[in-house]
Amino acid sequence: MNFTNSVSVSVETTCESQIQEIQYDGTEIYQPPPTLSETLAKCAAKIDFSKTSLDDLKKEEKITAEECDKDTALFQPSLWPWDSVRNKLNDALTEICVLADVLSIAKDKRYLVLDPVPEEQEETKAIVQVYSRKKALGQAAQILLSGAERLRNSHTEQRNRNVADFHIELLRLRQNWRLKKVGNSIIGDLSYRTAGSKFGMSGTFEVTKAEETVDEEPSTSLSALTGSGNNNGLLNPSPKNSSALRVIVPAELQGVAYFKVITQKDQEDLCTATVNLIGHGPNITQQGYGVWQKTIEDAQNVLFCKELFSQLAREAIQLQAPIPHVVVSNQIRATLLPGIQLIISLCHSTTIDNSQPTPINDHDHDHVLEHSLHQLLREVHHKNSHHPFPHPASGPLGPSKKRMLAGPLAADRQTVLDMTKTQTILEQIIAQAQHIFMRKRTQYVLDTLARDVKDPQIVSHWNGMSKPTMSCVKINIVTHGYDTIYRTSLMIHVHERSLKVICRDGRVMYLSYEPQELRDLILCQINSHQISCLINLARCMAWPVISNSNHLGIGKVEPLGNASSCLLASPNSDRMIAVQIRCTQSQMDIKVYIARSPRHDFFPSPLVPEKFWENLGGHFKEVRFDKIEGKSFLNKIEFLMASLNSNNAS
Repeated sequence: MNFTNSVSVSVETTCESQIQEIQYDGTEIYQPPPTLSETLAKCAAKIDFSKTSLDDLKKEEKITAEECDKDTALFQPSLWPWDSVRNKLNDALTEICVLADVLSIAKDKRYLVLDPVPEEQEETKAIVQVYSRKKALGQAAQILLSGAERLRNSHTEQRNRNVADFHIELLRLRQNWRLKKVGNSIIGDLSYRTAGSKFGMSGTFEVTKAEETVDEEPSTSLSALTGSGNNNGLLNPSPKNSSALRVIVPAELQGVAYFKVITQKDQEDLCTATVNLIGHGPNITQQGYGVWQKTIEDAQNVLFCKELFSQLAREAIQLQAPIPHVVVSNQIRATLLPGIQLIISLCHSTTIDNSQPTPINDHDHDHVLEHSLHQLLREVHHKNSHHPFPHPASGPLGPSKKRMLAGPLAADRQTVLDMTKTQTILEQIIAQAQHIFMRKRTQYVLDTLARDVKDPQIVSHWNGMSKPTMSCVKINIVTHGYDTIYRTSLMIHVHERSLKVICRDGRVMYLSYEPQELRDLILCQINSHQISCLINLARCMAWPVISNSNHLGIGKVEPLGNASSCLLASPNSDRMIAVQIRCTQSQMDIKVYIARSPRHDFFPSPLVPEKFWENLGGHFKEVRFDKIEGKSFLNKIEFLMASLNSNNAS
């Protein structure tokens, strides 16, 4: 056989696994082979239990036994591998059937009753119950009588000692402070936890009954807090008094504490303010309360100052300011404006001298800044303790009411971002201090100009209703005696670091914190006011206005503004008045020139033969304006116009 032209045939093994999927590129994905458990389940599914009966199995076993006897083998297992499984299932079914029968018999009352067996009642004698109840009532009556006797003795003792009742004063104390009983002691709480406080210092104090002898040395411990009788670190500042209560506060909460806020410029104090809790609430000490009230108020004031300073110091370190804030000991330094610093100092003195008042009445004390700081602190407390509705009674608080209404009200992105922005307490204090400084600087500039500039008069009206970081002042520039002719009005909004000026004609200008910008603006407004008043006065006097300009490029160059001028003509056009006003930093420079026609230096010539040209105005001559009678600029101009009209008539 010739194999030279034979075709090569590739022989492959048969695929034991079935093909599960054939992809578009021809790749075949095979089904993995079954596990042993899957193979066993598959084989078990092929068994038909209905065809195999017990008789057939016995016959097979009998035949098998006979074959075994014939065979030399000692043992041969059954031919059916599921014999043991079937037997166990049969036994379980039998037990379940028996249990079902027992339950059915137990539920049926005809077969079985499961009532409990009653116990035999013991015979009790009536006289024993009578004696036991009488004894119990006697013990209760003895307790009530002993308590009443103690109250009677205490009341008599208090009346003999001429001091207040312990229970009455304790009731008054509970009406104003949080108290709880720990063991045999009464403990009070001074902390600000209701306002979201996280300060670690304990604000507890102990309330005890005053001893009969008030001259003895007071106790110096808080046994209820320490758990022992060791007297360390706690003093009783209560003086000798007739009060029935004794209040013991910790040593670190004794004394007088307050905040001193100072704004400095080159080591010079510009304004100061003092913040504390003493003297700003209702004076309940004078309403029949004992001296313990003042002791607790002083302790709470110290706790308030320490907690607030700790919060401010933590915020000063966390804030990213252009000029970092400095926290040293009990002092915080922050920069308000270039060269101006805000100093917040915590003053705490443990020595109390009632004859010497606290040093808070300085000559430069700013009550406006103090009021703003107190208003800020109370606003923060109110926000922490009064959350807007709706809010859950328990669990974490959700978004505010404004944020929940942002969707229905179609709030834009900027509005939603503004809702998420919050200012810390230190940032708000710095903003208020900046506003107070800008307010004082604006007042100083306006007062200085009103003092230096006599004509016209500058009148400032500060709005009494203002915000902690925004104030309004209305400025009226008028001339005395001519206020009905014209007046210039300005509205200045004083913000934290800038000024917003709204002029009479609707122009809006924004100024920085530099006082020179405000001074220049007021001087320019004075210059414009004089020209406007002159034009209105000329109209009243029947003098036509030929020309006027608020910006003339004549004269020497001044660092402030330009010269303004106005040219007036008499009713007969034979007199002319030229007024030039230049507002400088030192004073108001006013120059007045007059000219008349026909010209006296006009001579007809062959070149100009007609006398018509002699009506042209002559050369302007300067008038010694300071020698003219009159109290103000407009008054002198009015006299000058009247004199020129009279000369023309003569």
